[in-house]
Amino acid sequence: MNATKNGSVVADDTQEADLDVLIVGAGFAGLYHLRKLREAGFRVRVHEAGSYLGGAWYWNKYPGARVDSENSIYQYTDPLLWQDFDFTERFPGGDELRRYFQYVDEKLDLSKDIEFDSRIESAHFDASNDVWTVRTSKGEVVRTRFVDLCVGQSSAVYIPEDLKATMGEFGGEMHHTALWPEDSVEWDGKRVAVIGAGASGVQVFQEVAKSADQVTMFQRTPNIALPMQQRPYSSADQQELKKAYPDMHARLPGHYGGAEFDFIHQSARDVTPEERERVFEELWSYGGFRFWVGGFEDVYTDEEVNTWVYNFWRDKTRARIKDPELAEKLAPTKPPHPFGTKRPCLEQSYYDAFNQDNVELVDLRATPISRFSKHGLITSDGVEREFDLIVLATGFDAVTGNVTRIDVHGLSDQTIDDKWKNGATTYLGAMTAGFPNFFFMNGPQSLNAICGGPPCQEQYGDWFVGCMKYMREHGLTRIEPQEQAEREWSDHVNALGAQTLFVKADSWYMAANVPGKARQILFYTGGQPMYFGKLREVAAAGYDGFDLSGPDQNSSQAMEDAA
Repeated sequence: MNATKNGSVVADDTQEADLDVLIVGAGFAGLYHLRKLREAGFRVRVHEAGSYLGGAWYWNKYPGARVDSENSIYQYTDPLLWQDFDFTERFPGGDELRRYFQYVDEKLDLSKDIEFDSRIESAHFDASNDVWTVRTSKGEVVRTRFVDLCVGQSSAVYIPEDLKATMGEFGGEMHHTALWPEDSVEWDGKRVAVIGAGASGVQVFQEVAKSADQVTMFQRTPNIALPMQQRPYSSADQQELKKAYPDMHARLPGHYGGAEFDFIHQSARDVTPEERERVFEELWSYGGFRFWVGGFEDVYTDEEVNTWVYNFWRDKTRARIKDPELAEKLAPTKPPHPFGTKRPCLEQSYYDAFNQDNVELVDLRATPISRFSKHGLITSDGVEREFDLIVLATGFDAVTGNVTRIDVHGLSDQTIDDKWKNGATTYLGAMTAGFPNFFFMNGPQSLNAICGGPPCQEQYGDWFVGCMKYMREHGLTRIEPQEQAEREWSDHVNALGAQTLFVKADSWYMAANVPGKARQILFYTGGQPMYFGKLREVAAAGYDGFDLSGPDQNSSQAMEDAA
């Protein structure tokens, strides 16, 4: 019999869930969901693997860790949460972001509803009662109506198996950028290796190169890194900028990537070469990601236009590198992949550092790492390089790994890991069939790659909380995607992706950075307005494409399944 307690729907008094919603992750998304669900009267609690608020910014403590979005869009849009907080830089560092999370906590008193140092290890769905039984690393068992994964797209650390095999032989200090210790790590005057030229590798390298005795970058694929154009902000600067926040925040949902700027809705072919160069120069001078997602809109559909953009980047970058051989490895004459189809990062002194005598680049395509040794690394040419500190910047099992690393058992005891062996399928990038009441934000086939900032997460959160309210108002206890709706959504995502150049790169966008993963486009390339428009359309139609039911129907169905 359906019952209501403190405004929350429960199945019955004997099988009552402990929570309406269990949120996993205390980053920007999880905290927004917590606030809104709590205000709506739901019984909700967050479980966070870290020891305090921050999500990715709890873990990102490596040297040089810094967000690549401007601070104006990397905070919540509620004036309560920005009007009396000042960032000191255009692109804030990890320490400052952790300070912002403390400020948010002081305003909203969120920590009282968060279980820290608690990693979710497994979840099993009880179809008779529409309840998930969740087990944590602390040995806790929690029964919750809904599970809400807010773990981001990059939280499942990936280390290649060939490196893992001999890691234990190294006698020095070694850290993955996503598992950096709380205590400080010294690199001044030391010999340092950085394995991986992704975003964290670039940030670590340019920071460590300032004072390490020797620093070696082990690069497989050159990073098409863009100039950050960092600058400090005084309190007066921030107050002036904040005058524009309300109007800017109102515009963000209409922009493709949720940034404060949008693509130029014109083909690069429709202007003269001189006009193209002028536009490229303006985008370059502005800095940040404007050169990536603020230029001509056909940059990701027209290969020749994409090459024009790459060539501009290449020539600008090579002008900073003195050694022609190094310049060719860091900014090749021919693009290693279409510009922007592997996520660029923002750099401040990365390319300049290669002009220093204490810096070396090892091309892993020419001489891959054979093994770790007691004193360092041995490459395939037999050369052993000795190090005091090795930094693993090897990235993540992105998007899907954040979900599949949890032992999740849905209907018929199937696991999500098994279901997605041959490729992830979802409905709206938010749920997958066979796993009722189990939501994931920034999951596969969602906006994960282009929607990391808080304003975008607020749109996700509003949709999710709206769904929870709808379920409660209609006495419903189960929601699950229909298989046909899931197939159609997956076909839609794949068809959109096939129209772009993203499919031509071996990136985590294409699930191509982890051997054995099924190659597929993992994000929704249609952009923010189209994506959230579809989510709102589904909600307005009573959650079209989902099967919704109450306890009586589900008990009958469970009996049929058991028979």
